[in-house]
Amino acid sequence: MSHSATHHAGLPLFPLQSVLFPGGLLSLKVFEARYLDLMTRCLRDGTPFGVVCLNQGSETRSPGADAVQFEAVGTLARPEELDAEQPGILRVRCRGGQRFRAEGARQQPDGLWTADAVLLPDDAVLPPPALLAATVVALTNAIESLRSQGHRPFAEPFQLADAGWVANRWCEILPISRAAKQKLMELPDPLTRLKLVDEYLRGKGVIQGS
Repeated sequence: MSHSATHHAGLPLFPLQSVLFPGGLLSLKVFEARYLDLMTRCLRDGTPFGVVCLNQGSETRSPGADAVQFEAVGTLARPEELDAEQPGILRVRCRGGQRFRAEGARQQPDGLWTADAVLLPDDAVLPPPALLAATVVALTNAIESLRSQGHRPFAEPFQLADAGWVANRWCEILPISRAAKQKLMELPDPLTRLKLVDEYLRGKGVIQGS
């Protein structure tokens, strides 16, 4: 699929109880046959799948479970590494790509959801404005703090001069609801997203001053 493409017919979906942001890292533990097949196929063919946030139901099928409902806007994910830690279980490391709007979602007999995905524009690459510079400094500090604890939640190279990248990485680590993360992910303007992050950090006293 080229970047000029605007549609992705029959995109396989992976409903999760989390929100994937463009450029974000996602670690999955996969054990259901439909998803094992999906991951190996995506890795072999170099094709993405779509991550959509669940707002009802769970990732795994169980008898008598609630019907699954998920958000219409999701993010393409590409598997980068597969690790078979034991028979029938895969650990998969994926990276978030372009956002999409799922239309006509349908469930196959094996339970796998697919949809026709309308791809949404990537964030414009814009420098964080001076008024929001404190959020960039605070993210740099957060990265160093996490690294000192042995955590590397973000893919390198870091893009601290890109407002959308900074906003997305904050959204991944902030202790906010899935619904709030979903709304932030869907925002088409990266500067608005960064401004909302800045307001949250100021409200929590993470950053001070004008």
